[in-house]
Amino acid sequence: MPTYATNKRGRFDYEILGTYEAGIVLAGHEVKSIKLGHISLKGAFVTLKNLKNKEIPEAYLTNCHITPYKFAGKLDNYDPDQPRKLLLKRSEIRQLIGKTKEKGLTLVPIRVYNKGRLIKLAFGIGKGKKKIDKRQDIKKRETDRKLQRLQKQY
Repeated sequence: MPTYATNKRGRFDYEILGTYEAGIVLAGHEVKSIKLGHISLKGAFVTLKNLKNKEIPEAYLTNCHITPYKFAGKLDNYDPDQPRKLLLKRSEIRQLIGKTKEKGLTLVPIRVYNKGRLIKLAFGIGKGKKKIDKRQDIKKRETDRKLQRLQKQY
């Protein structure tokens, strides 16, 4: 499963409590652009919107930048940052509604990859980290690197 984009900042800023997998509704030229690696999850997030007055809202990937495919010709009214619908089961959406109503929980995209011929998004339910937690993560990462360097020497 090749990974096309990861959200490193999402793992750093949020403690991921659980993960979900969803398909993304894309146009053909967007799929080709993603497979070339022209996608960015920087600043992206998942929202639940009730656009058509349905009983269950729909999930959207917001603020994800997909660069236009350069061989697609002229694309009229194409917005690279437009919200893209996520394909989830109703039971999963109901779970997400319950989780996001809890204080401090949000939906954070983690990575975009393909599974077979389909483009998938892995996102998680995240709780924001405090500055102290982030410092501890940095300290732990640095000590792990030092230990690995010492092991390579001997």
